[in-house]
Amino acid sequence: MSYTKHGFDPAQVERIKFKMKNPETKERVKMILQGVSKYDLQDRAKVRRFVGLLTKTLGERVTEQQTEHLVNFVISQKIDPSNTFHLIKLWSMFR
Repeated sequence: MSYTKHGFDPAQVERIKFKMKNPETKERVKMILQGVSKYDLQDRAKVRRFVGLLTKTLGERVTEQQTEHLVNFVISQKIDPSNTFHLIKLWSMFR
């Protein structure tokens, strides 16, 4: 599991994956991330805000350190949501 080397808790990842199988939750997450660009995902303040919104939507409690790990992960991956290759790479990392 390549996400563990980025400081993610495997149990938490599994909980989130399970919650994302719920169609209502999935739609709420899509609505939050609708229109997000690669520039938004390189802005630390915006990524921190997205992390806060998404964890609240999913009902997950994250510590300040976990939030920092998530923000650093997103920024370091240089994700482009309109690039299918980037999305496949992320999908394979968390599958």
